[in-house]
Amino acid sequence: MLPLDTAPEDGERDDGQRAEGGRAYEKAAAATPPAVDAGTVTETVALSALSLRARAIIAVAVGALAAFFTWHMAAVFLFVSPSNVVREDNFDRIRGYIYPEFEQNWKLFAPNPLQRDEAVHVRAEVRDPDGSLRTTDWIDLTATDIDNIRHQLLPSHAAQNLLRRGWDFYDGAHDDEGRPIGERGRLSELYVHRIALQRLQNEHDMDLDTVRRVQLRSAVTRVPAPDWREEEIDTSTYYDEIDWWVVTSDDLEGLGR
Repeated sequence: MLPLDTAPEDGERDDGQRAEGGRAYEKAAAATPPAVDAGTVTETVALSALSLRARAIIAVAVGALAAFFTWHMAAVFLFVSPSNVVREDNFDRIRGYIYPEFEQNWKLFAPNPLQRDEAVHVRAEVRDPDGSLRTTDWIDLTATDIDNIRHQLLPSHAAQNLLRRGWDFYDGAHDDEGRPIGERGRLSELYVHRIALQRLQNEHDMDLDTVRRVQLRSAVTRVPAPDWREEEIDTSTYYDEIDWWVVTSDDLEGLGR
């Protein structure tokens, strides 16, 4: 060895080894394929394993759901939107879809929400076997609906809305003197009378052939003020009776008798 040819220092040997090791690692990394997520592989394999018919069914189902969602949102939007050409031209169709399952109103946001409880009562004049006439006690139809709603996970729409909406219909279609307002008033009378007969027959096992007359009334009770209010509210129940209604054979048609 010549005097000028000196052996490499220990640090230089280490740097060379590290550089050589780095080049070897890069070659190995380049030769190794990238890792693939197991979930992606499983999903791809599962979808590709389906037959063409199964994939077509899934595509049709997804498309049908998307179309239904689009129609539902459009119907709800047009139902609550201000008057416009599209709404007026298709309102009958939209209204038929919305009621009763998807009814929309703004009572939740009302500045002065309802502050009273209103119930509907009925009583009947029946003919006993000996020919004498007897008037039954008042029957609380609303209380029966409440019993059918309370503690029920999926209460029926009939229990929630039939009587309540029918009475609202009747009340709004009559003037302050109880006279029907046009054809809607007469239809509302037939509607609530039919409801009363159905309830007497189905829920109270009454033989409608013995029923001569029926009378309805509303029972209104103010909701008491909360504890933090100082105002005094009269929570007495007030009754508003409507006239007796004579039951005819035409009224009993279609009641499953």
